[in-house]
Amino acid sequence: MKISAKLICLILFLTLSGLKATAQDQPKTWTEKTAAEWVAKGDWKKGLKPDVHPSVNKVTFAEQYHKNQAMWDKAFAFMRDSDLTKIKPGKYPIDGTNVFAIVTDGAPKEFDASAWEPHKNYIDLHYVVKGQETIGAAPVTKATVTKPYNEATDNANYNVKGQYYIATPDIFFLFFPSDAHRPGIKVPGYDVVKKLVVKIKVAE
Repeated sequence: MKISAKLICLILFLTLSGLKATAQDQPKTWTEKTAAEWVAKGDWKKGLKPDVHPSVNKVTFAEQYHKNQAMWDKAFAFMRDSDLTKIKPGKYPIDGTNVFAIVTDGAPKEFDASAWEPHKNYIDLHYVVKGQETIGAAPVTKATVTKPYNEATDNANYNVKGQYYIATPDIFFLFFPSDAHRPGIKVPGYDVVKKLVVKIKVAE
């Protein structure tokens, strides 16, 4: 079967156009401006209703998402397609050990019982399904280690002065290895909080 020259030119044009669009969507180096534009555009949400909290490091989010989009899409699909108000507490596999969810439903911690922690192997997505809680965030570079990193638990403890935010069902937080976070702190009036934490493997 012969293919006309016009058809070949059309195929080449569409291919090159697609490559150009992909290159524009995924710059070699993300900047605060390009990352903020990508987050605001919201194509990554694919119908997900909660918004990412403004404190999230948008450059790191864009980098990690585009390094392994399949894992992130699965994580967001789990949030979007599950009835999180009815799902029972427990651990839920999403993509083997690459992505999994932990659902809790219980009393939040008093401030003094909470602790700063970071993770090296997994990114944390924190989303309050019902209720409210306070979550702290701070750069690991400004923190002092109080309990050394444990490879088995992918966890350490730190002491640091950070910013504190109120987590509600309208937003979710992302904490990368560069972020120390202090979750699960009680907000007055909210004695029971249902929460989803999705663990997403860090892409190298």
